[in-house]
Amino acid sequence: MDYLLTEEQKMIKDLAHKIAEEKIRPVAAEYDKTEEFPWDVLKVIGESDLFGLFIPEEYGGMGVSVTNLCLATEELSRACGGIAVCYAASALGTFPIVLFGNDAQKRKYLPDLAKGKKIAAFGLTEPEAGSDVSAIKTTARKEGNHYILNGTKHFITNGGEAEIYTVVVLTDKTKGARGASAFILEKGMQGFTFGKKEDKLGIRASATRELFFNDCKVPAENLLSKEGMGFIVTMKTFDLSRPGVAAQALGIAQGALELSVKYSRQRMQFGKAISSFQGIQWMLADMATELEAARALVYACAREVDAGVKNVGRDSAMAKLFASDVAFKICDQALQIHGGYGYMKDYPIEKYLRDAKITQIYEGTNQIQRNIIGLQLIKDLAK
Repeated sequence: MDYLLTEEQKMIKDLAHKIAEEKIRPVAAEYDKTEEFPWDVLKVIGESDLFGLFIPEEYGGMGVSVTNLCLATEELSRACGGIAVCYAASALGTFPIVLFGNDAQKRKYLPDLAKGKKIAAFGLTEPEAGSDVSAIKTTARKEGNHYILNGTKHFITNGGEAEIYTVVVLTDKTKGARGASAFILEKGMQGFTFGKKEDKLGIRASATRELFFNDCKVPAENLLSKEGMGFIVTMKTFDLSRPGVAAQALGIAQGALELSVKYSRQRMQFGKAISSFQGIQWMLADMATELEAARALVYACAREVDAGVKNVGRDSAMAKLFASDVAFKICDQALQIHGGYGYMKDYPIEKYLRDAKITQIYEGTNQIQRNIIGLQLIKDLAK
């Protein structure tokens, strides 16, 4: 479908596509195997200015555009969801600074993030606080001009590799979620260390680690907004970032669909290409139709965010939910079309299925997205 992209957006899409085909696709399988962090690819992405798509112009970026971020993320994900998420996760870690940072904080951190000289990560999830954000236990107590952080975050994408971290911790345990606050941390701060690199099913090129805070000393000036704003920082950040997760899902699904069409034209059975069989044609037709429906929802949501529409939480949840469910379904069907070959690591399609699964889980499981959507519907109808 023609989504009436601007000339600038077409250029962004073409640039990301070129990087995906020339720099990512040839090395995707190797990074998946070795789990090495793709610094060389991120350097290329940085030099292309794609990190500037989610940072204001006055701080070295190209202007905050969730739509443009989605376009770039989708194209990169077509070639490798693992490498693409290293890029997208930096946007996730950067959004709290963009949304709630003061001018001094933005001038200190955003220019390097905009050029890809440094990447960011977002620290929210804990061993006992995944979907239940209000259950976080990591604490921060103020001592003079510093806060002292103690606790653990886990399953943090870009953990150990990122230089800048936005983390949400409790500054007042008596207030529950209203006692949460957000801070900017830097790699190398005293008392801030990392756990082992997780051995994951998919997105294996990305780094996922624990963050340990052992009397970690953070300057008071690194507090984002004010004490008690951590939950709001988190929710507003997810409103912007969830369309990006949806775009990852779109890209993974698009890549799987393209591989399936190509394979169906090459694979011969009963003396003809399997693409000539109605059963295969119907599978491909359903895959393409559902993918286009998901793309329309994601792009519409991203444009809502860019237009400043208030209360986009429900629509962001819908985009993330639908696109990720569709992506996993498409990748499952893509593997089925490949038959036994699809199950083998000699073919890339099994990686797409593994990579697609996480989009149903991180930044809020799809069950949580349904909670958000359902509660908002009930609230709206009660007015």
